[in-house]
Amino acid sequence: MIAALAQDGGIVAARPFAPDQIQPASLDLRLGPLAYRVRASFLPGPHSAVARRIADLKLHEVPLSNGAVLETGCVYIVPLLESLALPDDISAAANPKSSTGRLDVFTRVIADAMRGFDRIHAGYHGPLYAEISPRTFPVLVREGSRLSQIRFRRGQALLDAAALRELHARERLVDNDEADVGDGVAVGVDLSGLGPGGLVGYRAKRHTGLIDVDKRAGYAVGEFWEPMPVRADKTLILDPNEFYILASKEAVQVPPDYAAEMVPFDPLVGEFRVHYAGFFDPGFGYAGAGGRGARAVLEVRSREVPFILEHGQIVGRLIYEKMLARPDALYGQGIGSNYQAQSLKLSKHFVA
Repeated sequence: MIAALAQDGGIVAARPFAPDQIQPASLDLRLGPLAYRVRASFLPGPHSAVARRIADLKLHEVPLSNGAVLETGCVYIVPLLESLALPDDISAAANPKSSTGRLDVFTRVIADAMRGFDRIHAGYHGPLYAEISPRTFPVLVREGSRLSQIRFRRGQALLDAAALRELHARERLVDNDEADVGDGVAVGVDLSGLGPGGLVGYRAKRHTGLIDVDKRAGYAVGEFWEPMPVRADKTLILDPNEFYILASKEAVQVPPDYAAEMVPFDPLVGEFRVHYAGFFDPGFGYAGAGGRGARAVLEVRSREVPFILEHGQIVGRLIYEKMLARPDALYGQGIGSNYQAQSLKLSKHFVA
């Protein structure tokens, strides 16, 4: 259906799609040839175009054709190779790709006359832009690099509490006999220690080298990450403005006819963010797609104060949506999926 939307002119690409650009429930978005370093993040507002705001706020231009380094603490706006001419009954939503979130690269999609990030209203005709702000590691990107993905919706796809409970009873969405299923499926953090080393997660190091976002298995873990062993009391103190990779206590699965998203921040559970990417494709962790349950990797950053996490503490909720049709290929079925059947796992850029 995504391919058909593009063929009908609803998605306009400056270059032909790459063979693996269409994912089971989303389309990868590619950076264009030029980035703009801007003074601050912004939303264009209902009566303005992004290009006009770039002209007001840009500090300099950064060509990406031969690759360029995006520095930490800076904000960049990059016009994307894909633009939209959506029908009146189709809207879109974007989010960072999993590998982007696990590098602590804060990425959002903006569009003309939009009041919110990562949300494109039905019938939108116009360009798309990525706002990129590396938080921990400087990153090397180039024209065609993929940091974000976009999904398309027709009508109301979100499952209500009753439908979600029925789906969980039928498919067992998480491996918890006492799962908290309401407006979403509650997800807790695992601080009991995973794997032979008994790790609970990784804390990002400061002042590291750069990471090429298109390079797989090219970096040693120890150069960028500090492994964190389990504590006797199964707690973890989050230091302000540090970045952590943790894992969910529950193994999650997404049935073939559904997709899921983790609510990234809930002020009711604490002043921290638990997920940048947050999107789970149809088939993620699903036994029929080779998953048999997979942990949700949590990209955690505390806010202004230290915060103590305890083993099993709820840190977010998974909300599920019904697909209009089952994808031709599920996540994990021979399409180069990096995180099927995952446990505690860093991004694909690091040597396992």
